[in-house]
Amino acid sequence: MDAKIDFAGSLESFTERVLTRRKKRRLTQKMKQQSKHWIRDWAEAILWAVCMVLLINQYLFQMYRIPSGSMSGTLEIGDMIFVDKLVYGPELLPGMAKIPGSRQAKRGEIVVFENPAYLSKGPLFTILQQFVYMSTLTLVDIDLDEAGQPRVHYLIKRAVATGGDTVRVVDGEVSFLFRGADDWVAERDYQKLSGFTYPLRRMVEPDEYPAIHAAGRQAALVDMGLGMTEAQARYSPYDDQAFNAARMSELSSAYPHDARIVAEDRKIRTGWFIPEDRIFAMGDNRDNSKDARWFGAVSLKKVLGHALFVYWPLRRIGGIE
Repeated sequence: MDAKIDFAGSLESFTERVLTRRKKRRLTQKMKQQSKHWIRDWAEAILWAVCMVLLINQYLFQMYRIPSGSMSGTLEIGDMIFVDKLVYGPELLPGMAKIPGSRQAKRGEIVVFENPAYLSKGPLFTILQQFVYMSTLTLVDIDLDEAGQPRVHYLIKRAVATGGDTVRVVDGEVSFLFRGADDWVAERDYQKLSGFTYPLRRMVEPDEYPAIHAAGRQAALVDMGLGMTEAQARYSPYDDQAFNAARMSELSSAYPHDARIVAEDRKIRTGWFIPEDRIFAMGDNRDNSKDARWFGAVSLKKVLGHALFVYWPLRRIGGIE
């Protein structure tokens, strides 16, 4: 009987000590919390929120603002969109060790990828830049060029062709030679056949191309040291593929021994072959887009996300196709 009483007393004493220590610990935490300055509370809350947003942006969903009109007709300047980072596989760290996704980019999808012209300063700088950018509510961007302008790290375009395709652009109109096929298919015809349509915006009228071709040929004469004409001076600012095609064709005829010029002319005439591990990305606003026509097919390792939907402005909210 005495043993039972001693055990019950010990248990009661132990329970009281545990509860007392627990109560003291809670009271101490509460007093520390009350002693914090409200600025510190806000700073900690903002820091926690920024870290969570950075993690979500890196591995799950990224918020992206459309900076230019290259996708006009589908995405307008200032549109805020969500990008799915999981589907193609996020990077473990910015610019490093891409994690395998559930699938690769498909033809016709709008994708976000690293700008091929972007010179990275390393993953630590990118993390710091994103942290400063988010913690200042997008007011401060430390990733600037020599002129003090934000450097373009990511681009958003449409994957018009995938591995095994050949792409050709004639006077701004795209056509495809699919794997195993003998005939070229115009992009607009492919849209009708496949039923998958997306807007194609053109800024150059068909009746302008004869003058653009003439300007390109005159530019070749300038390259040869044979002068400049009014047509060349007028149309050179277009920087159009048709302008360059006419120029390279003229130069190739004049310098058939120059392997670089001949190869460039042949590539323009026969099109770009897309390797298996790359996509050919173009803007829907074809005459106002610096895309794969300038920097070539994009490696799948640099394709970081699939555009899902517009969330701002509210009048444009909805899915992206």
